[in-house]
Amino acid sequence: MACCSSSDRSRTLSLAVTLGHIHQSNEVGGSNNMEKEGLRRSLDLLRAHCVTFDSIVTDRHPQIQKYLREANITQYNDVWHIGKAVSRKLLRIAQSKDSEKLQKWLRSIKNHIYWTATTSSSGQERVAKWTSILNHVQDMHTHEDPVFPRCLHPQRTSRDKSKWLRAEKVLTNKRILKDVEKLSPHHQTSSLEAFRSAILRFVPKNVVFSFLGMLCRLYLAALHFNENAGRPQATTAAGEPLFKVVFPKCKKGQCSAKPVKADPTFHYMDNLLDLIFEKVVVDPTPYMDNILKISKPENLTSQFEKPDKLEVIASYVSRFNQGQV
Repeated sequence: MACCSSSDRSRTLSLAVTLGHIHQSNEVGGSNNMEKEGLRRSLDLLRAHCVTFDSIVTDRHPQIQKYLREANITQYNDVWHIGKAVSRKLLRIAQSKDSEKLQKWLRSIKNHIYWTATTSSSGQERVAKWTSILNHVQDMHTHEDPVFPRCLHPQRTSRDKSKWLRAEKVLTNKRILKDVEKLSPHHQTSSLEAFRSAILRFVPKNVVFSFLGMLCRLYLAALHFNENAGRPQATTAAGEPLFKVVFPKCKKGQCSAKPVKADPTFHYMDNLLDLIFEKVVVDPTPYMDNILKISKPENLTSQFEKPDKLEVIASYVSRFNQGQV
């Protein structure tokens, strides 16, 4: 799944593309290469359908960034991932003995990341606005960078001098500044996270599936997601929008309101049943031929030499009795 901006005949379109395919780590030389390979296959498939790319929004994966840079595709960073990285480092510092002031600023600094992304029109402006927080948390609201020379909030005198602090080095980390420069001002990868959540409902990690079984379940997850991703917010009998109060783990006990979506629909199941009973059952041959054409990789254990079972049993020992059982 990719979030990208595509140009076609001088028209700019916003695309949310769900691509269903799977591959194994032994196909790409290790699990650390799987994300890059998945992106490469997805882009190749889209190019085969005459789709060109203006930009793609991803997380901070270095391999992905390098691949897109070499492919001359503009890459933006998802704001949530940057905010999570910064918040995690600041929270670790805030837990130390002499950093009580920083705890009060954590939420404001995180909000500043989103404000920086949504109000900036260039990478230089994003960096200027982001680094302005270094002065702001010290009660200084004019800045040396001419791109963003002063804070936009009304100037006022603070009565609580104890709340101001000197910023931590994590805010000006070289990698953070580089990533802030490429913060996405429009699309984010939240839909990707939602799709991954849908996949786990169809392909739970604690159950082993065959390659074809997993592929079929991935297709079902994609069908379900595509049908229900844009569900409207549920309403009361009086027409008022419904919300629920949640306590996200990341907020450390703080609550927030979350819109309640309308119940999901399953019309894709009706279409599948119609296809099965009206076409597949009548003439299964072409469908079986297509299944047989699917290239199935070898099992992950095929790369290891299989020992004799009796020898393995003979060498078995108990953890509580180190002698042979």
